Amino acid sequence: MNFELSKEQEMTRKMVRDFAEEKIAPRAVEIDKNSEFPEDLFKEMGKLGLLGIPFPEEYGGSGGDTITYALAVEEIGRVCGSTGLSYAAAVSLGASPLYYFGTEEQKREFLVPLAKGEGLGSFGLTEPNAGSDAGGTQTKAVLEGDHYILNGEKCWITNAEYARSITVTAVSGKRDDGRNIISAFIVPKDTPGMTVRSDYDKMGVRGSNTSEIVLEDVKVPKENILGDPQKGFGQFLHTLDGGRISIAALAVGIAQASLDRALAYAKERKQFGEPISKFQAIQFKLADMAMEVELARNMVLKAAWLKDEGKPFTKESAYAKLFASETAFRSANQAIQIHGGYGYMREYEVERFLRDAKLLEIGEGTSEIQRMVIARQLGC
Repeated sequence: MNFELSKEQEMTRKMVRDFAEEKIAPRAVEIDKNSEFPEDLFKEMGKLGLLGIPFPEEYGGSGGDTITYALAVEEIGRVCGSTGLSYAAAVSLGASPLYYFGTEEQKREFLVPLAKGEGLGSFGLTEPNAGSDAGGTQTKAVLEGDHYILNGEKCWITNAEYARSITVTAVSGKRDDGRNIISAFIVPKDTPGMTVRSDYDKMGVRGSNTSEIVLEDVKVPKENILGDPQKGFGQFLHTLDGGRISIAALAVGIAQASLDRALAYAKERKQFGEPISKFQAIQFKLADMAMEVELARNMVLKAAWLKDEGKPFTKESAYAKLFASETAFRSANQAIQIHGGYGYMREYEVERFLRDAKLLEIGEGTSEIQRMVIARQLGC
């Protein structure tokens, strides 16, 4: 395994960093303050090919790999957690299942526009009574003739209001052992009976669209079932494994931003006649932050590399997501501490990093779920 980036990966990282610093960073404070979804920025990102990085050119993508995509998520997340989260969800959860499991017709109709940046994708899994217990899905799908009729409710769904299509999971039958069969369905945004509401008032990532979806007798053609109707549960577990790499990359971006701000402030802020960066207490905080950020980044790169190589990566994606998300929270918290009273003020932005980082310990599988996944991979 060689972590030396290719020329193409370095070029993409620089291009995304330039775009993030020039276009996204100046608006990050307002995006957070006003809970403003930056739809125009996503259109620009689409034109740059960012929404199609990990997909083949034949499906409208850029023909890149998971490492390149993870680098892009990190760079966007470094300047704006909200934009980074919506970007990660659009690619990893919205578009990727279509690529992994879709028929050729489904890829042409639904994946190509997403990869080209002509719209966003969304993935409806979580329900009011089925969060960590995703197998407890209560949304129902009943086959009537050539269509499935969907009824149920989804919550905390990223990008749903701005999505071109939403892939939702639903119980479509019973196995011989009495357990539910969970299938995935591609639902175009304008389908009658589907209501999307975005009324959540969130602590962090406030500019990332988060919605509730209500499905009332939603009629979906049976050809819109995604992948094997019997294996929807396994399909979304595979989707989440990949999604955890992107959430980990986002966490690395926020952690890096926290370190950058804390280091710059420590060199400028003087107490007792010298910069506080000269005090060992502050040096140790910065050293721990730098070490954890680098370790988290390396874990993300390893998980991404394994995925690109077609090797098992479930355990490593859980390692990456768990360690990077907790690193992001610790780094943001230490950045506030180093800033002292100023860190508590919105003006210095590090408090935003902390609010944004907290979600990463919850979404795409809580830290507790990641530890369960790792334990199972160890054979416990």
